[in-house]
Amino acid sequence: MIRQDSEKHPVFSSLQHHKRCVFYMILLLTPIPAFIISLFMGTYSHLTPNIIIELFYNRVTGTQSLHAGMYESVLFNMRVPRICMTMLVGAALSVSGAAFQGVFRNPLVSPDILGLASGAAFGAALSMCIIPDLPTAPVAFLFSFLALIFAWSMARTRGETSVVNLVLAGVMTSAIFSSLLALIQFAVDSKALQSIVFWMMGSLNTACWSKVQLIILPIILGIGIMLILRWRLNALSMSEEEARSLGVHPERYKLVFITAGTLATSAAVSVAGIIGLVGLIVPHVVRMILGPDHRLLLPASLTFGASFLVIVDDFARSLFTFEIPIGILTTLIGAPFFLYLLRRSQSGGW
Repeated sequence: MIRQDSEKHPVFSSLQHHKRCVFYMILLLTPIPAFIISLFMGTYSHLTPNIIIELFYNRVTGTQSLHAGMYESVLFNMRVPRICMTMLVGAALSVSGAAFQGVFRNPLVSPDILGLASGAAFGAALSMCIIPDLPTAPVAFLFSFLALIFAWSMARTRGETSVVNLVLAGVMTSAIFSSLLALIQFAVDSKALQSIVFWMMGSLNTACWSKVQLIILPIILGIGIMLILRWRLNALSMSEEEARSLGVHPERYKLVFITAGTLATSAAVSVAGIIGLVGLIVPHVVRMILGPDHRLLLPASLTFGASFLVIVDDFARSLFTFEIPIGILTTLIGAPFFLYLLRRSQSGGW
């Protein structure tokens, strides 16, 4: 009783609001230290901090560097584009995961669970190995969108989508597209098979400026739409009747968020492979810190998701003498967290 009374006290509420604002600003600024730290991470030990600072200074001022050549190539053609691509992928998966959880009113929903990633993976493999003339990103977008429509249509009964039906439909959709992907693996030669298997593990070691240019527009477009309309997710998180009473058309905005999330996620998957559970972990961590308000949740998920994935990628390429596929690490981190969320939801902790 004392705790409940104190939580209603205006001083206590003001302190809580102040703490939330501080944490929100910290989360928004996390990409800056994550970017700087990642510049110094890598197997090429000759690239010291002094050389990196000198290279950036000379690049900004336009002067000739004493360490041009190998050092400059490693920094600006390998590390910087990899960091940029990793942050784009992490932001796309995290914001899409937060949006899907709001749209479907299900805290355990993510693009991976709904079959979106498996659909995009099948489309990307199809364009890479069977019909190489087709561009990867549009094909991945098409099949991920088809996978999501299939899962949603199977789960939707009498105008409603239950949590259990949605999860089961997503599992079945993932299984179907995984089987189709297995058929492609069976049909291609050993070299192509090795590329597909490694790509399915999730990897960012092929990052380059051309891939950054390929995904930056669809990811920015998808994330931008979700950020602009993010306040409507608060209404969609309620019942459809309550959303309509607030002037929000549920089906229309569901379609908008689904399309935007599919666009961003499929672009990320097309260049990075399947990086599991990022869209589940990051939104929940941010929600635990800031609360369920999507006006704060989506921007913080963007920045924290970008920082989280780039730090995990630093560990993936620095823990051992060989590089670990980043999808393995995110799954190892995310699986226990998913079980914790599942147990918490069953105990009524939401």
